[in-house]
Amino acid sequence: MPAPPLPLAALAFALLAGSAAAQSLRFSFQSDVGTLDPHGLNETFTLGFLGNVYEGLTTRGPDLRIEPGLAERWELLEPTRWRFHLRRGVRFHDGSAFSAEDVVFSAERVRKPRSDVKSRLASVKEVIAVDDYTVDFVTEVPNPILDAEWDTWYIMDKDWAERNGASEPVDIKNPAGSFANFNANGTGPFRIVRREPDVRTIAVRHDGWWGKAPTNLREVVFQPIANDATRVAALLSGELDLVLSLPIQDVERVARTPGLGVLVGPELRTIFLGFDQSREELLYSSVKGKNPFKDRRVRLAVYQAIDTEAIVKKVMRGQAVPSAAMVAPGIRGFPADLERHPFDPAAARRLLAEAGYPEGFGVTLDCPNDRYVNDEQICQAIVGMLARIGIKVTLNAQPKSLFFAKVLAAGGYDTSFYLLGWTPGSLDSWNALYNLVTTRDGKGAGAFNLGGYSNPRIDALTRAVLTETDLVKRDAMIREAWRILHEDVGYVPLHQQALAWGVREGVELVQRADNQFLWRWVVKR
Repeated sequence: MPAPPLPLAALAFALLAGSAAAQSLRFSFQSDVGTLDPHGLNETFTLGFLGNVYEGLTTRGPDLRIEPGLAERWELLEPTRWRFHLRRGVRFHDGSAFSAEDVVFSAERVRKPRSDVKSRLASVKEVIAVDDYTVDFVTEVPNPILDAEWDTWYIMDKDWAERNGASEPVDIKNPAGSFANFNANGTGPFRIVRREPDVRTIAVRHDGWWGKAPTNLREVVFQPIANDATRVAALLSGELDLVLSLPIQDVERVARTPGLGVLVGPELRTIFLGFDQSREELLYSSVKGKNPFKDRRVRLAVYQAIDTEAIVKKVMRGQAVPSAAMVAPGIRGFPADLERHPFDPAAARRLLAEAGYPEGFGVTLDCPNDRYVNDEQICQAIVGMLARIGIKVTLNAQPKSLFFAKVLAAGGYDTSFYLLGWTPGSLDSWNALYNLVTTRDGKGAGAFNLGGYSNPRIDALTRAVLTETDLVKRDAMIREAWRILHEDVGYVPLHQQALAWGVREGVELVQRADNQFLWRWVVKR
């Protein structure tokens, strides 16, 4: 299948100073890496960080196009059989050789119950080692986008995992006992040498890496800093070379500072609200004996009470675009003709009254406070907007480590109302439909459908989208699925946020629209 049209995804940024030399890069993000287990958490920053240490059979270039990774090439032998020819001579960081058995092991591991990235092999029913450097993937049905998901399906060393009791993915709610949560052994261009959760993680260049890249980095020091002012101060003082989560309010200040620069670019992430629509009674609500979010009128009332233009203007300072869709422009299947339900608080109050809640009701909103751009401030604004129609929201804002552990909760989905963001890793709508919208089956489908939304027609369309090779028919099915979800008010899409990175003079890097920061393209002058 041809690659989808790409947005302005890769922005090279170069500020020149001094003489070139092997260097240490010091950078910060607003939160820590969720885990070092490559199958433990389906979260962009964590997967992007681990993409410097682990590798997939495929990778993506600066323009987001699919490129060979641990597989040199691949072919479709039959409609349901893919053959991947593995790269020879590759070694893991501990010196052990990479082979087909590691791929088969990683395929089995990624499909285990605790894995958070099961969707990578959603349609695969069998993985066969043909020989040491050839692996066949047999799918249940034809899957034209199989390889589009695989740059973040990372391959682990079978012997290393088994030797260290890490054959099972980390339990993200109780990670302390997992060796792979604190240790890593990949094939990538950098290897972890020190891991201090919430303090720093240090990686050094892996001289035995099979690939070639322009980087002159010898060391990368990552330091999570949750406080915006402290993070920016560290950049201004010279303690940091790069801040990936530059607060919107500090963009102009950093841009005016001699020796610093700012990269602002589009991101393929959509921020949205979700509802528990599956339980008969909400876990966290003043309403007892029933679930108000099962009623479309209540969901639409929430939607129409939220002024996304005000959020973009006041909270995001213009660095976001309101969205009617659950995917961004640049994602294949983006429904450009979809229009938001109108902002109309009066209509929202009437809908609540019609649904039997003329005085409103109380509910808790789960929100991360260190994951997305101004996430807690967005949630605070929503609390105020919903109060105007009588919905009294208790805000439960937490660091992402606690937030994800709660809302995912080993498949228990401990939430009634929540804010989340999503970037389809395949740059295709199927990814968002499968992960966020399809009915949960406990095997991967609907893994991030935290509220349990279910529509049989969308389920059927999503299955068909995965196998359809006629792009005109496929795009029509995607549009139908998004239209049904929109009319059902299954979610409340809010906006697509922008990327803002603060960079020190003398650092050359690539900013991709999927917000994955790969060190192999960094040169420090």
